[in-house]
Amino acid sequence: MLRYEFKVVPAPKRGEKARGVKTTEDRFALALANLMNDLGRDGWDYVRADALPVEERVGFTGSKTTYHNMLVFRRPLETATEEAPASAVRLLEPAPEPVAVPRLGPAEPPAGAAPALGPASSGLAAE
Repeated sequence: MLRYEFKVVPAPKRGEKARGVKTTEDRFALALANLMNDLGRDGWDYVRADALPVEERVGFTGSKTTYHNMLVFRRPLETATEEAPASAVRLLEPAPEPVAVPRLGPAEPPAGAAPALGPASSGLAAE
């Protein structure tokens, strides 16, 4: 079974200037092609582009959702074997035994009668 690792990078937001590249679309296409070619040299294959939501803070208490364009790449793992990768093995290990939490029993009624309360005072002693 062939296994992959993935890399997600933000898509370029601006084009790159180059001789003979005049329009905004062509500059953006050049920036995108350069990014893809750089990652392709390292063995990464382009998979797809996604616009993913990100919740950002606005001011002290507010938030808003914006979308970021991300490019997804993949490449085969160099040590692709029939064994599961170490990260998957860790996920399959049994969970540790839960720690027993002591439970409290019912409250015991207070012994004797409650003291009588009088009017509130300022707490200052009169001299």
